[in-house]
Amino acid sequence: MEQKITAVLWDVDGTLLDFQAAEKTAIRACFAAFGLGECDDAMLRRYIEINLGYWKRIERGEIGKGRALVARFEDLFGEYGLPAGAAPAFNDEYQIRLGDTVAFEPGALEAVTALHGAVKQYAVSNGTRVAQRRKLKNSGLDELLDGVFISEEIGAEKPDGAFFDHVFSHIDAPRAETVIIGDSLTSDMLGGERAGIRRWWYNPQGLAPKGPSIDRDIRDLADIPALVAGING
Repeated sequence: MEQKITAVLWDVDGTLLDFQAAEKTAIRACFAAFGLGECDDAMLRRYIEINLGYWKRIERGEIGKGRALVARFEDLFGEYGLPAGAAPAFNDEYQIRLGDTVAFEPGALEAVTALHGAVKQYAVSNGTRVAQRRKLKNSGLDELLDGVFISEEIGAEKPDGAFFDHVFSHIDAPRAETVIIGDSLTSDMLGGERAGIRRWWYNPQGLAPKGPSIDRDIRDLADIPALVAGING
């Protein structure tokens, strides 16, 4: 019989919130604000490729987050003949715009609302403090969650075990009764595996899992409350 769940660790970007929608809106708003012309679909796709590469390097501990966040825009601007010197200020503005753009993943708000009061719920994010705090406030999630853990404030990134050690030193829930729900195999699921907690992979596209083991493959966040209720009896 599966052990009960008393705490849920929610990833934010790509799990609770539709990061791609916010990213597209925020970047295009920043291009306009900085007078850099149009960020067309091809340029946006190229940015996403560059950005993903830097986040993988962050997760592997190869580069500091502060440097990576600026370098991604330096690389993009360099490829398109835009002033690379604008990258630091551009990134600062981008964090603000990103935090002000709220779009939920399907069923996310309903799932968190349904679980409110039934289990403890915490946000666990590698996003920046500025963007994540604004997102959680503007989305209303900060009123539903029992706590927020952001890597920039902790000093360690998922999947580093130090991130999860910090979390468990600040919440009243044993690891055996905790589940992490997230879309990233390399940060959420690998981090959960290292932390010794259950791992539910949010996989709306039905991709084949690669790498760390998972306990459940979640296609629809709306299923989460019933799954938790069924386990907890």
